[in-house]
Amino acid sequence: MRKQSEDALPEFRIFETDEFLKRLNKVASRDARFLRRKLDSFVYTQLKAEPFWGNNIKKLQGYNPDTWRYRIGKFRIFYIVDQEDQIIYMLTVEDRKDAYR
Repeated sequence: MRKQSEDALPEFRIFETDEFLKRLNKVASRDARFLRRKLDSFVYTQLKAEPFWGNNIKKLQGYNPDTWRYRIGKFRIFYIVDQEDQIIYMLTVEDRKDAYR
């Protein structure tokens, strides 16, 4: 019988940058509660296991370092992944209408 540690891939850790937290605090309180609930209950769990693949995940073109986008309703979360240290840096959160300007 294999041990659980052999079956599971190492999980990534999540780091919320100051910019991310500042933007999250600027979102309307109702939307901020919605975002925080989604982040804590679903998004972070998914990203820790597989930060590069999912229905709401897309790699952005022309960014160095590679930057990824996670779609949550009308909001977009942007992040980068440090594969060597297994850390996901949450960069910012934007309303969709402002995200791609």
